[in-house]
Amino acid sequence: MKSTGLLLLIAIFSLATFKCSSQTKHHQLIQLSGVVVEHDSLQTIPYVAIIIKNSTRGTITDNNGYYSFIVIPGDTIEFSAIGFKSNQYIIPDTLSGDKYAHIHLMQRDTISLKPFVFTSWPSKEAFKSAFLKLDLPDNDLARAKRNMLIAAEKARLEGNRMDARGNFYNTAQQEYDKLYYAGQYPPNNLLNPISWARFIQAWKAGSLNIQ
Repeated sequence: MKSTGLLLLIAIFSLATFKCSSQTKHHQLIQLSGVVVEHDSLQTIPYVAIIIKNSTRGTITDNNGYYSFIVIPGDTIEFSAIGFKSNQYIIPDTLSGDKYAHIHLMQRDTISLKPFVFTSWPSKEAFKSAFLKLDLPDNDLARAKRNMLIAAEKARLEGNRMDARGNFYNTAQQEYDKLYYAGQYPPNNLLNPISWARFIQAWKAGSLNIQ
């Protein structure tokens, strides 16, 4: 009978201890809120990754550099962002309230890269070889024939009807013009002196084509 009472007393004491421990742990939860700013300019830094070290809990700052999440006193908070040096902050273990505000400073991290030059050739020797082997027309007749081929191809393309892509771009451009000139009158080339000057020049040169 004495052993049964002793076991019951131990069970009650253990339950009370567990309940007290749970309540103490619950009271240790703190709402950490703050803002992350640059060390020199004091400008807010958006989208900073904030994570509790050795855990999977964390958050990120919003567009204004503000953040807010739950921590426990003694947690090590890691701050990291592209272009800035990563650093840490330890939550004080002497906090008595359930809310804590913190302004965190971060310094810019400048990375210097070695200078390099973009080129389409792997080496100067390869460029020299390709340049010497380049077959360019060496007379006016060959250059004229090449230019005539380009002009003929351009004329052939201008005579064709627009395909689906061309119709789409034309319709999209018309809709864009409507939105761009919404609430106002579109420009009228009838009163444009530059357009009139071009018209007169084309008329005198005989290149005016009216269909």
